[in-house]
Formats: sequence, structure tokens, C-alpha cells
Amino acid sequence: MKVAYLVDTDWVVHYLNGHRGIIEKLKSLRKEGLGISVVSLAELYEGVYYSTNPVGNEEALAEFLTGVSVLAIDEGICKVFGKERGRLRQQRNMIGDIDLLIESSCLYRDAILLTNNRRHFQAVEGLKLLSIPSLKGQP
Repeated sequence: MKVAYLVDTDWVVHYLNGHRGIIEKLKSLRKEGLGISVVSLAELYEGVYYSTNPVGNEEALAEFLTGVSVLAIDEGICKVFGKERGRLRQQRNMIGDIDLLIESSCLYRDAILLTNNRRHFQAVEGLKLLSIPSLKGQP
């Protein structure tokens, strides 16, 4: 299945916490193809295992992942990562490698990144982002 949208870690956390805006948006985009980077999945499992309810949270994560493609890091993504990391280093504008791997996955697949952490990703040229402006007051 083609992945049109890559879901960042923050959106999955908001989804699992019941934020209506994120839940509705993800439901509306599922048929176009949702993916998650294996890097985000690793971050999510850290949250699961160090939460107050590891069993329940792991079940909720597994339910979220139904119908979502988990995207591995392959050679094509590594090439994009290397080019982008070098460009950012030359500009003295480094960002974290985890975020850069997620961005590289989007660029390589020409996918749109679903995130509200825009400042983590705005330095990457050509990256398409979709955010929900305000999650305040939403359970």
C-alpha cells in the first residue's frame, strides 16, 4: 500500500490519549495510506514500557497500528538522511537524528508528515507538513 502520510510520534500519543481532532483526522486519512517510521515506533514502545499501564498501553498501540504500515529504514532513506544531515551541518542548523530519520522517510517516499512539532522539522527543505493548530482543551 502507498503511504501518503507518515504519522509522527506526537500524533500517535495524542491519538492514544483520545484527542478528538487527531482521531478524526487520522480516520479520514487512513484510506489514503498511513505509515509510521520504525524510529517513531521505538519511541512509542519506550513510552509504553515506562508508563503506569504497560499492558493496556501496548494493546492500545497494537490497535492503532492495525492498517498502518511500519516503515523500515532502508538504503534510500539513508542516502536522503546523509545528504540532508550534511546540508544542515554546513548551515550549522543541526537537528536530532531521530527527527531527521523520520523526515528522510517522508522525503524519500514523498509523503506528508503529520506532526505538531513543526519546529523540529521546519529546517528540512521540501518536507510537507500537516498540523492541527491547537489541541488545547481537547480530550
